[in-house]
Amino acid sequence: MSALSLDLTNAPILSPDGAGLEPGTLSIADGLIVDTPVGRAVDLTGFIVLPGIVDIHGDAFERHVAPRRGANTNVDDGIVAAEAELAAAGITTGVLAQFYSWEGGLRGPEFADTVFRSIKRVKGQVPSTLIPQLRFEIHLMDDYPAIPAKVAEWEVPYVVFNDHLQHDRLAAGRRPKQLTGQALKAGRNPDDHWALLQRLHDRKAEVPAAVTELAATLAAAGVRLGSHDEATAEDRATWAARGATIAEFPETLEAATAAKDSGSTVIGGSPNVVRGGSHKGNIGVRDLARAGLVDALASDYHYPSMRRAAFMLSDEGICSFAEAWGMLSEGPAKALGLSDRGRLAPGLRADITILDEKTRRVAGTMAGGRISYLSGELAARLIG
Repeated sequence: MSALSLDLTNAPILSPDGAGLEPGTLSIADGLIVDTPVGRAVDLTGFIVLPGIVDIHGDAFERHVAPRRGANTNVDDGIVAAEAELAAAGITTGVLAQFYSWEGGLRGPEFADTVFRSIKRVKGQVPSTLIPQLRFEIHLMDDYPAIPAKVAEWEVPYVVFNDHLQHDRLAAGRRPKQLTGQALKAGRNPDDHWALLQRLHDRKAEVPAAVTELAATLAAAGVRLGSHDEATAEDRATWAARGATIAEFPETLEAATAAKDSGSTVIGGSPNVVRGGSHKGNIGVRDLARAGLVDALASDYHYPSMRRAAFMLSDEGICSFAEAWGMLSEGPAKALGLSDRGRLAPGLRADITILDEKTRRVAGTMAGGRISYLSGELAARLIG
């Protein structure tokens, strides 16, 4: 579908200057927001017009590319279905976070290759912007030499470094929790999986130099870098020194404060806000937001949580609605270097999320002025 030319009228519109929701008209043409009417007015009484959501980290697409073990026969169709779900959640730019991990299965290197090639094929065929993110497990020492070339081939602009090994238990010679289930998901014998984890842990001393060199190589190629689940200020300082300017889901107030103080971008999980805290017992994102330490919210594993999280932060008085929605739009756009979106200002992309004013549910989504999702009364008004 080509980009629409419309004047969206009679609805509260989120001001680009941080003033909040204000009545007015938003005009779009040729995929952009324009400052003069284009002549086709659509009455949006009963709706709210907001900047499109930029999801800086989400892995809920896994259920589409592999709904059951061994059922991932057409990953391209899965990516298309995931894009439709993104749009239905009001998301116009989605970062698809794919593991490259010793965990194997859906998180293994082979499946990562399949997913990234699929995103590369599909991303130009859908309205939403799809951005692949590589989540690299840093103890895969044998894989380091090949990663820069793979990242370039896959057209991955954003790499996050993970470490999900249970080092305390491994150092003590104890089997990690959930080892058997994890092994079966990876298609491995539990004893073989246990031996693999021990080998990876035994090379721990080699990791710092290798990951520092890899980060420098990727940064020199223009790749954006992030780190995941930091617990201490020292963790953040280490990763910041490596050029990882995005701190995903800091686990403590100390780590989040250090990230903010160093000028890094702090990412919080929307499901954490919605459920009232971390399922792992880490610091609650509401507490971080209350302290002014959250720059952007991510879907993490549940796309609809993003919209709900913004309203919850606003309704509870933790921040203004403009600030809360900015964590879904302008904040993540800045973190990703996307200066052409995140606000409803002339000259920027017409990435727009339209909500029903009463239910606060998504009624329509436009990405670059193209409809990516449309339902109910809003559909009747736009089509009619």
